[in-house]
Amino acid sequence: MLWNVGETVRIRDVIGALEKAYPTGLAEDWDAVGLVCGDPDSVVQRVLFCVDPIEATVDEAIDFGAQLLISHHPLLLRGVHGVPADDHKGRVVHRLIRSGIGLYCAHTNADKANPGVSDALAGALGLTATRPLAPTAPGADTGLGRIGELARPEPFRTFVRRVADGLPTTAWGVRGAGDPDREIRRVAVCGGAGDSFLTTAAEAGVDAYVTADLRHHPAGEHLAQADVPGTSVPALVDVAHWASEWPWCQQAADLVSAALPDTVEVLVSTRRTDPWTVHAGATPDPGRALA
Repeated sequence: MLWNVGETVRIRDVIGALEKAYPTGLAEDWDAVGLVCGDPDSVVQRVLFCVDPIEATVDEAIDFGAQLLISHHPLLLRGVHGVPADDHKGRVVHRLIRSGIGLYCAHTNADKANPGVSDALAGALGLTATRPLAPTAPGADTGLGRIGELARPEPFRTFVRRVADGLPTTAWGVRGAGDPDREIRRVAVCGGAGDSFLTTAAEAGVDAYVTADLRHHPAGEHLAQADVPGTSVPALVDVAHWASEWPWCQQAADLVSAALPDTVEVLVSTRRTDPWTVHAGATPDPGRALA
């Protein structure tokens, strides 16, 4: 769309740009994407992008003077029967409406889009993404996760440090499971909780798999497969859920900024909405028994 000088931009125009990049038809059936609150005809001059639509990011939107908050995670994913102001989600809705701010959520449609959430994660780690980890259809360029390559191989311990340096710091940190000296070149990534794709990553023949929210038993069972003769499984890198998806905010902001006139300002949230705030304990030596 070509914009005339001084032409008014409305929420519906921003939605149009978002849904061109992240088609709602890609969203999972259980998901809740789209406009949560706000008038599609409201004028927009400032837009804030975030991972979590919570009170902290609403505060940021108000401080920025935004008319629209775009989040990755849905606010009302499960069915609700009301949004009373004494409930934490209800408070978010009330504050948004009272402040004249709309809320739009792009979740699994942004996960599957090309480019999408996992492309942004791959880019933050210095990977050149080549194809989806779990395509929406055979040969499709859309789907969950991405497979990419480093410009040159490096030891796993160096790669884990690369991941930590490429993502925002959190109390959760970055954890690696695998031989520290293993050579890493081909990598699978999945923004958000991705332990359902452990087998898919192994079948893809990658050297490492980066995702969030890895659980003890699935991770342990995955690594145990390396004991089977002739079997190779990727090393694992576990990061904070919020950190794995935060790079998408800049991707989405850039897409919207490119599609709209420069009268619309965009800002990526800098609030760390990862729920974990304290980390204690030293890195254990897996070769040492408990004292």
